[in-house]
Amino acid sequence: MEVRHALRRGTHVALTIIFALFGLMLAMQFRSRPEVTGPLLQYQRTEELAALLKRTEEERDKLREEVATLREQLSDIRSVEDQVRVLQEELAKAMVLAGLTEVRGPGISLTVSDSTAPGQVGQDPNLFVVHDKDLLEIVNEVFAAGAEAVSINGQRIVATTEITCAGNTIMINGVRQAPPFKILAIGDPATLEGGLKMRGGLIDNLTFWKLEVKLTTEEEVVIPAYSGPLTFKYAKPVKKEAK
Repeated sequence: MEVRHALRRGTHVALTIIFALFGLMLAMQFRSRPEVTGPLLQYQRTEELAALLKRTEEERDKLREEVATLREQLSDIRSVEDQVRVLQEELAKAMVLAGLTEVRGPGISLTVSDSTAPGQVGQDPNLFVVHDKDLLEIVNEVFAAGAEAVSINGQRIVATTEITCAGNTIMINGVRQAPPFKILAIGDPATLEGGLKMRGGLIDNLTFWKLEVKLTTEEEVVIPAYSGPLTFKYAKPVKKEAK
């Protein structure tokens, strides 16, 4: 009985020692594990922020490059737009000079008709009607006086305009015209009027043959665009060689 009791006591002591050692080992193991708080957590957070900052800076640099590229493209577009605007202005001027656009401005209105006065016996009646050469002289006179645009009965006078006699009518830009002939010219009204009314000039010559002439200065006249053909069969533009 005593032997058994001694053995039991020894067993309990041994188990107590074993459990105590096991508990001590667990406690030491928990103490040896690194903590995720304090300095370590701050270090990890710093690394994350540094990585985020680096990505943000890379994205910023890419955006700066895109902005610079877009600015260059915008500058190119503005340059092209400026060139197009200049070309459009030059084209508009060329169209005015060529008579291909309607224009308005101050000028004169000159109407010329055949004479209504009775002719004398033996006089040639052709001396008292408006001829193609009369209209040509009027056109030349107003252009010489600084006219910028001229029309006769709504026909714009351009470089290729013909004014020729066709029986009892006159052909202008291939269209038959009959008196009265209304000539409109844009320019300085006083200068145009002075060029036509000078002593011994065109108006005096027309009235000498009793042709009916009415000349007025106008604050604004409207001259239509040339509507005839624009095809050139023989004339070709000269290409300039690059220097």
